[in-house]
Amino acid sequence: MTSRPENGRQGRLLPLVWGFVPEQTEDQMKIYTKTGDSGETGLFRGSRVAKHDPRVEAYGNVDECNALAGLCLCHVESEKIRTILTALQHELFEIGADLATPEQQQNDSSLRINAAMTHRLEQIIDDVETDLLALHQFILPGGSYGGALLHYVRTVCRRAERSVTRLAESQKVNPEIIRYLNRLSDLFFVLARAENQNSGSAETTWTKRTT
Repeated sequence: MTSRPENGRQGRLLPLVWGFVPEQTEDQMKIYTKTGDSGETGLFRGSRVAKHDPRVEAYGNVDECNALAGLCLCHVESEKIRTILTALQHELFEIGADLATPEQQQNDSSLRINAAMTHRLEQIIDDVETDLLALHQFILPGGSYGGALLHYVRTVCRRAERSVTRLAESQKVNPEIIRYLNRLSDLFFVLARAENQNSGSAETTWTKRTT
């Protein structure tokens, strides 16, 4: 697993997201390093922190969101949505790299999420929504298997966002990450609706109790 080769950083993001710097040979990276056996993990550029550190929790939740996006890819029927999900997975790797970079390195822009990426999510949301039926009521998560998984990844994305905002209360964080994750959960919502609509799965509207 590597990052996108066209950006010149192939192989650079994996250790950042997973919290270790693997021993690398000419042919492959060694998966286990034993450096985390004491309950600590390494951030980018050498800092060591506890595995329950808020920064590790934040990029771990982003990693979970990425893994679930990969599961969505296994079940989503729409080729358009699959293409979007693949691109999102690469960007979630970059968010993990951004979060895994220690505070003193925040001035290094080489791995930073930027406003253009968030704006691109907004454009995708607007594009997908043009083909959706108008929404007048709250809907329940569900529908087709792919649609239900997209609703699920939306909630995991929200948890990742909450962990980043919590981290930002005590440590320096790129504020664009929070904006990106906020928009990303919205995108997962419209993708879930699109997948259900494309597969012919009806949406279930929320019904308020009368008693």
